[in-house]
Amino acid sequence: MRAHLFVLPLLLATTLPAAAATPAPGTPEFARAVLEKVDDLYRGAQSHGVMEMEVKTRHWTRSMSLESWSKGKDYSLVRILEPKKDRGTATLKDRHDLFTYLNNTGRTVKIAGAMMGGSWMGSHFTNDDLVRETRLSDDYDVTQLPDDKLDGVPVYRFQLIPRPGKPIVWGKVEALVRISDQAPLQQTFFDEDKKPVRQLTMSDFKSIGGRNLPTTMLMKPLDGSGEYTRVTWKELSFDLKLEPGFFSVRNLTSR
Repeated sequence: MRAHLFVLPLLLATTLPAAAATPAPGTPEFARAVLEKVDDLYRGAQSHGVMEMEVKTRHWTRSMSLESWSKGKDYSLVRILEPKKDRGTATLKDRHDLFTYLNNTGRTVKIAGAMMGGSWMGSHFTNDDLVRETRLSDDYDVTQLPDDKLDGVPVYRFQLIPRPGKPIVWGKVEALVRISDQAPLQQTFFDEDKKPVRQLTMSDFKSIGGRNLPTTMLMKPLDGSGEYTRVTWKELSFDLKLEPGFFSVRNLTSR
């Protein structure tokens, strides 16, 4: 499973769903409605942006500047701008396929099979995170837990258990959603033994194109290593039109 929709602010634009009456908190319908809103936050529309990604491991720290384009949930292109030695290296998502162009060798590689579990651009996101299309509201049985606070902010808590037969590697997921506006703040992923494995946190909400979006995403393993990957949007716009043909292997290698 991908780290779900929160990972793909890297790659996906946003269209907020039309306002609708929300069921009463505490009901099964409420939990489902909130997660549908969360699911749809990063779907649809088109986007272009520039972001910075910082990756910290036990042995090194790396910073990159990236440019991205997206069209809905099916198409995306992310290209490294800096550091200079990696400039031009890029990742393309074309529907269900994922390709990487390695600028230093001039090779284009289709990512498949065992490679899907590998790190995306050296970060704590995997290649698999980029292509899965799991929906929280469709593929999990959801339970609303007692309300809580995250850094002093009141939040709804939801426990998600994968439905039988779904291709999901997690034993469960816990999601925190801000009560005031139902904005997603955090997801914690547990393995099959219900041990927490990694956590994704969203912060620095800003109004962009009429949308209230988190501009910082922090992914960290929960193994006590202190490692993390932080993505921060520096530029983001939605007022452009991109054709599916833009997201081609040929364009993947363009500089």
